[in-house]
Amino acid sequence: MKNPFTPTFGMVPPVLAGRKIILADMSRAFENWPGDPNLSSILIGPRGSGKTALLSCIGERARESGWLVVDTVAVEGMLEDILQQALKTASELAGTPQKKHLTGVKIGQIRGLEWTTDTSSDVNWRMRMETLLEKLKEQDVGLLMTVDEVRADVPEMIRLASTYQLFIREGAKVSLVMAGLPANVDSLISNEDVSFLRRSRQHDLARISDSEISRAFRMTIESEGKRIEEEALSSAVAASGGYPYMMQLVGFSMWEECQDEAVISGIHAERGISLAVKDFKNGVLRSTYRELSKGDRTFLRAMLPDREFSRLSDVAGRMGKKTGYASTYKTRMLKAGVIEEGAGQTFSFAIPFFREYFQEQEEVDTKI
Repeated sequence: MKNPFTPTFGMVPPVLAGRKIILADMSRAFENWPGDPNLSSILIGPRGSGKTALLSCIGERARESGWLVVDTVAVEGMLEDILQQALKTASELAGTPQKKHLTGVKIGQIRGLEWTTDTSSDVNWRMRMETLLEKLKEQDVGLLMTVDEVRADVPEMIRLASTYQLFIREGAKVSLVMAGLPANVDSLISNEDVSFLRRSRQHDLARISDSEISRAFRMTIESEGKRIEEEALSSAVAASGGYPYMMQLVGFSMWEECQDEAVISGIHAERGISLAVKDFKNGVLRSTYRELSKGDRTFLRAMLPDREFSRLSDVAGRMGKKTGYASTYKTRMLKAGVIEEGAGQTFSFAIPFFREYFQEQEEVDTKI
């Protein structure tokens, strides 16, 4: 039996847990153009929250509605990549080879779409994109651009966002959906050159409920002809901590431990979770820890004596600082997705197993 879990960067799992509302909103947006605010959206979440997979699913919804879709990441060269992907996609859908002059493109309602791309130095990216968008709009076809790993320090990212605003003003049938870490998104929308992005629809990818995780585990496993014991399912859900990537790691490892057996047992789950935690440390926790500043670490260290939830006054006291000082680091850690708000103005570690990992690393650093 094929392992149905997909703990690989960007791959869409067979059952996407906890994102129904966002996908439904995006589906309606592609049908409702031009007035739907979701056409300009930002997906915000820490590592492991499933941003890239969700971007891929949104792209599929757009294609179902007859839109062209191009996917890129925030790096230098992204603008030309967007343009060439759009031309290539249109060419392939037409069944014609990619050439400088593209004709006869057909997708959905497209009939006889023709345009010529001028790559001469006196024609800039905006003008070439406007020509493409005008021809697409004539056939009532939209263009969705998805950008992953957004960063404000990439000049082409700022240029894309500012030019996109002009596309909207000119009536182009276009959509921009971006995804990034909380701190990077915050830096982007704080940039005065693209201040309009603050009015975009911002989707915070919160932790997924245990019931949704449980449902996704069961449906994924049963889709390939296996079953999972209730004890094993409960353990897998708890270990996932509401994080899509961790869920996929746990599911993949449990399935491999089970091999050809028909039922995933508690033993399979225990072994699989152990392997998944190791992978999660290498793929998420280590990177998160390395990005912490000295002040961040001092703040998090002051949270460790609390059993689960912390209060700002207690943390500030352990830091030997006033609450205003500690509040600055609380805000930083919330934006980074390292901690999350709880009830009654409390907060706690947000990423599964990060409390334990942080404590281990602090002990190692202290010995060094």
